[in-house]
Amino acid sequence: MNGPDFFDKASLITAHDEGNAFDAVVPPIVQTSLFTFPNYDEMLETYRGEKVRPTYTRGLNPTVRMFEEMLAKLEGAEDAIGFASGMSAISSAVLSFVEPGDRIVAVRHIYPDAFRLFGTLLARMRIEVTYVDGRDEAAVASALPGAKLFYMESPTSWVMEAHDIGALAALAKSRGIPTIIDNSWASPVFQRPLSLGVDVVVHSASKYLGGHSDVVAGVVAGSKGLIGRIRGEAYPYLGGKLSPFDAWLLIRGLRTLPIRMRAHQASGLEIARRLQDHPIVEKVCHPGLANLLPAGLTGTSGLFSFVFRDGIDIRTFADRLKLFKLGVSWGGHESLIVPGEVVLQQKAQPNSAMAFGVHPRSVRLHVGLEGTEALWSDLEAAIDASEEKT
Repeated sequence: MNGPDFFDKASLITAHDEGNAFDAVVPPIVQTSLFTFPNYDEMLETYRGEKVRPTYTRGLNPTVRMFEEMLAKLEGAEDAIGFASGMSAISSAVLSFVEPGDRIVAVRHIYPDAFRLFGTLLARMRIEVTYVDGRDEAAVASALPGAKLFYMESPTSWVMEAHDIGALAALAKSRGIPTIIDNSWASPVFQRPLSLGVDVVVHSASKYLGGHSDVVAGVVAGSKGLIGRIRGEAYPYLGGKLSPFDAWLLIRGLRTLPIRMRAHQASGLEIARRLQDHPIVEKVCHPGLANLLPAGLTGTSGLFSFVFRDGIDIRTFADRLKLFKLGVSWGGHESLIVPGEVVLQQKAQPNSAMAFGVHPRSVRLHVGLEGTEALWSDLEAAIDASEEKT
């Protein structure tokens, strides 16, 4: 499933290895809150906008800027901007395009906290959100007229519905509606939405871009004009700036991204196939199990979900796992599970989990890098121990 330019993306990442201070192969961390000016005239030119240079790390920092440039190249974007979290990236991007009284069209089963953002803060701003099945192009076309923004995610959270992004972007573009997509699941290694006609790409950089479960961050990529709009209208005032140290960790993560994604893909797909064949499993939600991935999606990651049939005690299953740990998030080296019935008990917006596709007998897996056979043995042993005897 690897695209022909799989390893070309690795060369894009190492393009920044030249020119580091002291000829260091790893770039230094510019850990400072502010930058001084050598004279009055340069300070005046900078404040007038005649010269672009760092003044305060909340606005521009060399280490953060290196990460932004690297991610922009990977996504095929003109520019990018880093944030302190994925939700900061999502909220800043969305709020740069809508005003009170506007309407957003969003595909169903989006990231849970994005769903909650739309249902709380945006609702208070009288911004309406219409949810639609992204696989139904006729339904999308019917919902778009009058919308100010089309928000996508593909594959989607929990149920992993994959969409024809190019076709959906074309529908929005024909009506002059800007598009945003969350590309965290596939990463730019396996999907580059800007090349398919999408306007803005967002990532939870905490996931595969970081890849080591030691950083919380987000990033938005797109044209210089749109990124400049976000940088000017939302970024300075919402305050979700990316720290230099977190940017440095992300630079480290990007260097191994293509290799890690290939490993997550291979192990995740093999385990999904074995679960699909297991008699106690009712359904596996993994786009790679389909005969053909939608145009533009050239590979798959290690995140998917499955649904148990009756006859499994999910509490016992979760507690008997050794390599798979109970934990939220994903994208690191470690393998994780989240039981659906736990998510359904979440206090924040009760029952909202059903809106983004959580089945009470589902389990979301993130397949890490521990090795396929070891992980499958762990799953098999936990399933055997949790089967309810009749």
